[in-house]
Amino acid sequence: MAFDAEIRQALIEQVRRFVTEKCIPLENQVGETDEVPQEIVDEMKQLGLFGLAVPEEFGGLGLDMETECLVALELGRTSPAFRSVAGTNIGIGSQALVLFGTPAQKDKWLPGIAAGDLISSFALTEPGAGSDAGSLTTKAIRDGDHYVLNGTKRYITNANKADLFTVMARTAPDVKGPKGVSAFVVERNTPGVSVGQPEKKMGQQGAHVCDVIFEDARVPVENLIGKEGEGFKVAMSVLDKGRLHISAVATGMSERLIKEMVTYASERVQGGKPIIDHQLIQALLADSQAETYAARCMIMDAARRRDAGENVTILASSAKLFATEANGKVADRAVQVFGGAGYITDYGIERFYRDARIFRLYEGTSQIQQIIIARELKRAAQADQL
Repeated sequence: MAFDAEIRQALIEQVRRFVTEKCIPLENQVGETDEVPQEIVDEMKQLGLFGLAVPEEFGGLGLDMETECLVALELGRTSPAFRSVAGTNIGIGSQALVLFGTPAQKDKWLPGIAAGDLISSFALTEPGAGSDAGSLTTKAIRDGDHYVLNGTKRYITNANKADLFTVMARTAPDVKGPKGVSAFVVERNTPGVSVGQPEKKMGQQGAHVCDVIFEDARVPVENLIGKEGEGFKVAMSVLDKGRLHISAVATGMSERLIKEMVTYASERVQGGKPIIDHQLIQALLADSQAETYAARCMIMDAARRRDAGENVTILASSAKLFATEANGKVADRAVQVFGGAGYITDYGIERFYRDARIFRLYEGTSQIQQIIIARELKRAAQADQL
């Protein structure tokens, strides 16, 4: 649904208060304990954050893309671990069902996903297949009224908390590339499904990624999402939306870092005056602001176009590439503006610097976004010539 301005603003302000009053004070704690407190998770459920993109008929908020991005910008202003708690339910863990699920599948799982009672994860990446989804090797072989899944998925966000997995597996082993891939809903308690220990990571403590292993896991035929061979189409449709969401989260972090830089530079005195009065510091701030503003404009334009029904594959990849690369530069400049303090844990800037690095990797690396953009440009040129 499209939100009117008043309702949208009320939602944004509610999320902003939650981030400011509840999340930001706990950033250091989450970084040290590698866990988001349960009371925060419960409040996120009450705010409806798990069901942002789930239609209202299934208990979600049913936000349009523009409003979802505005909420993501707010959530980006704190440690990304908080958003990650609900992130897979909002995006890649639920949207395959929203976009391609049968009425029975939606009725069975979406209400729990929207309420946060079911945690859903997206199982695409493998030890030998990450950004190149077409080369995955996990197999799903039809056996009567079940598919038998075998394979390993890697770096799966929220896997240790997940009740459901959207799994991409190869149903046609002899068909190379994306055409042999299909999508399934796999319940965590399915015999033959196991989850590894959370990986130790560079950043984003409090958000967990694990291996998911399938060993002769029997999945009912009715858990197939869409048709056989449509898995790649499902994945790409989900990722278009997810890329805009992640772009907004990264840009929200950039906006938070700019605020921290300006505050610190206004108070830190060097050479007899606040360092914000030194031109080289001003340049770091100005470049950060300009790039962040550009990223925000790209995201909102692409979101509105998606809401209008346009194909936004090239726009989503462009926004994801630009916004996350800009975020990396802003995080680096923040450390520079803070100087030695930026390298010290107590100030929190080094944590954001580490947290920011993943944005250029997941939902498709920057290099994959470049390939997608070039591919879409080529297709558009060829279409014009026909």
